[in-house]
Amino acid sequence: MKKCDVGVIGATGMVGQRFITLLENHPWFNIKVLAASSRSAGKSYAEALNGRWCMDSALSDDIANMHIYDAVADMETIAKQVNFVFCAVDMPKDEIKKLEEAYAKLECPVISNNSANRGTPDVPMIIPEINPQHAKVIEQQRKRLGTKRGFIAVKSNCSLQSYVPAMHPLMQKYEIESALACTYQAISGAGKTFERWPEMVDNVIPFIGGEEEKSENEPLKIWGRLTENGIENAKSPVITSQCLRVAASNGHMAAVFIKFKGDKPTKDEILSLWKNYSGVPQKLGLPSAPKQFLHYFEEENRPQTRLDRDNEHGMAVNIGRLREDRIFDYKFVCLSHNTLRGAASGAVLLAELLYAEGYMD
Repeated sequence: MKKCDVGVIGATGMVGQRFITLLENHPWFNIKVLAASSRSAGKSYAEALNGRWCMDSALSDDIANMHIYDAVADMETIAKQVNFVFCAVDMPKDEIKKLEEAYAKLECPVISNNSANRGTPDVPMIIPEINPQHAKVIEQQRKRLGTKRGFIAVKSNCSLQSYVPAMHPLMQKYEIESALACTYQAISGAGKTFERWPEMVDNVIPFIGGEEEKSENEPLKIWGRLTENGIENAKSPVITSQCLRVAASNGHMAAVFIKFKGDKPTKDEILSLWKNYSGVPQKLGLPSAPKQFLHYFEEENRPQTRLDRDNEHGMAVNIGRLREDRIFDYKFVCLSHNTLRGAASGAVLLAELLYAEGYMD
């Protein structure tokens, strides 16, 4: 596969930093441009960070010395230098939407970690193992934007990328009527560390703004169908959720309860469906794809955040404690790494999928 040059927009934030660690030695993608706000523009990356490097791996000299562009003012200059950009900016939603459409109209595809365009009907929101067929809507989007190459594709919210993958294989054979998902979300989901958020030590906060709405609504777009007007959301299953911030550095856990309509599988059937499920990324052998998408743990006390979040380089979805329930039919626990599978690595995998399927040509 021929290497292509990419940019990271929002490079100084936590997700932007994670993008850099994933792309530095990527076999297909080469970091060509880093961009951030006007406050950082003109500085070296190290100067712009000012000691705020949050990753476990060391910042390389090559990246530390890279020039920072202004994500808005230098848009045309950036678009001319790269094949596409990853976007992880911290701006108001209307400004993000305007920014991403502007890059797309400059014929620069955008792979976005932001939520601003997730509700746009002709913008695909893809978990590559679940709904890769939604990439076909890009042609409708290009007609609307008046572009030949440019488009926007987004990844879904990190909070649902633990339980939606676990539900999906079951829905290929059975109908899930309703689901309850209570998520226990790490502080990196707020772009924080314990050093920068000491109030979270030994604490749980039972509210995360906007998370419950995303957790209940975004899965319906992922399971939606393609129409001449874009992606039409699925009508079911009905999902209700509660989202809590917990004192973990990385890793979002979910306690999931599901009720089937009509026939329901046995426990052994569910375990078999999880074990044997794979998607297009596995068939294509994409660089960031886990070999085994869904991992089930037989131990009663697994998965655990600290032990299992990095499974398959943080790209596996970890499941455990499957058992029957008195109110719903079944309940189980899920875990995914929120800044890898749920954010930067998920976006890189999405870019790999679209690149392999010719959307970046």
